[in-house]
Amino acid sequence: MKKLEKAALSQAGRPHVVIIGGGFGGLAAAKALRSAPVRITLIDRRNHHLFQPLLYQVATAALPPGHIAAPIRGLLKEHDNVTVVLGEVTGIQAESSTVCVDLAGGGKSQVDYDYLVVATGAEHSYFGRDEFARHAPGMKTLADALTIRQKILQAFEHAEAEGSMASDGLLTFVLVGAGPTGVEIAGALALLTRKTLKSSFRNIDPGSARIILIDQSQRILGAFEEDLSEKARKHLEGLGVEVRLGHGIEQIDESGVVVGGERIASRTVIWTAGVAASPVGKWLKADTDRAGRILIQSDLTITGHPNIFVLGDTACLEQNGRPLPGVAQVAMQQGSYAGKLIGRRVAGKEDLPAFRYFDKGNMAVVSGKYAVVQSGKVRLNGLLGWLPWAAIHIAYLPKLHLRISVFMQWVWTHLVGVHSSMLISQKAGHSSHHRVTERLETSD
Repeated sequence: MKKLEKAALSQAGRPHVVIIGGGFGGLAAAKALRSAPVRITLIDRRNHHLFQPLLYQVATAALPPGHIAAPIRGLLKEHDNVTVVLGEVTGIQAESSTVCVDLAGGGKSQVDYDYLVVATGAEHSYFGRDEFARHAPGMKTLADALTIRQKILQAFEHAEAEGSMASDGLLTFVLVGAGPTGVEIAGALALLTRKTLKSSFRNIDPGSARIILIDQSQRILGAFEEDLSEKARKHLEGLGVEVRLGHGIEQIDESGVVVGGERIASRTVIWTAGVAASPVGKWLKADTDRAGRILIQSDLTITGHPNIFVLGDTACLEQNGRPLPGVAQVAMQQGSYAGKLIGRRVAGKEDLPAFRYFDKGNMAVVSGKYAVVQSGKVRLNGLLGWLPWAAIHIAYLPKLHLRISVFMQWVWTHLVGVHSSMLISQKAGHSSHHRVTERLETSD
């Protein structure tokens, strides 16, 4: 396999930092190294950075895909020491300090590194029941969100065509997992069916659709204090969402689910229950936790490999006796720390103190302008929770034009009550459609 050519002669001789993943952690690491005397290769299998916290709004037709994604090259175009490679990493050989890559244009390459930053994120976890994946898609990518959006919109179109003879479960939407993603989708679906689509059909009443949120725990939003969790549950139920707790999913097939011994007919099941780390732990033969996350040291490196940093959902690091959560803020802070530490080591400076996560709190939007916020002693819900939630999410979008677009879309939706992304272009799950859509709607 041939080696990737060096980015430029001006970078020759500089330590080579390879970053795997263009998500929150990978981008933060690259930006922290902007002024460092290193050359950087960032590898990702997609050409865009995705703002995952708003992915549920694409799935429920509230935002078009291009509003929450931006090309990685565009985000790093002012960083002269960064080369972006579109390809999929298939292995890491720590002994020889090389990364194996399947390039997007075909062919294979090996990339040598002096420092390696692994920020590969997480995948869907079905807790040993991988057969569920066929009938209950998860949501991690734009393609996933578009598949779910197509399924939701097509369900109403099919019900309208069938009228009073509509198939059993056609307008029943089951969400498995009552964490932030499940709650956010449930609330957004409730508004979509009860308000946005209210007068759009003649043979059916969209408001009659059932939305069922299922979790085996005893409350929703388990990361929040119990009072906020309870307020969020009551708000969802006030919107017509059926919240079923204390029972796990026993079966999922093409016609529905079985939970607590009861069969629920449903043609649309969405999996939001769990995630698993990427296979990097196996590649590096590193110690991992039960979810496959690599156990890392306080400087974010792997034992025995001081030049390999692991971030975000791929890593497991305890703080105050508990593993850090798999949220964007953790990945961003770890990425910034790893970049700064590499820069100091290259410059021969003293290492930074051990990484310490600064917890800014938890936020989850329940529906419309109702959110819950927990930060230190601060507890907010309703509109008072939604305002900081909206401000922070807009502020962290990676480009100015995305912030403006999302803000204007939210204003329009709240004033008029019309969603702008209600198109059905092809059958749900058509992968080539998703690939084309991602390229078109994330252009810079």
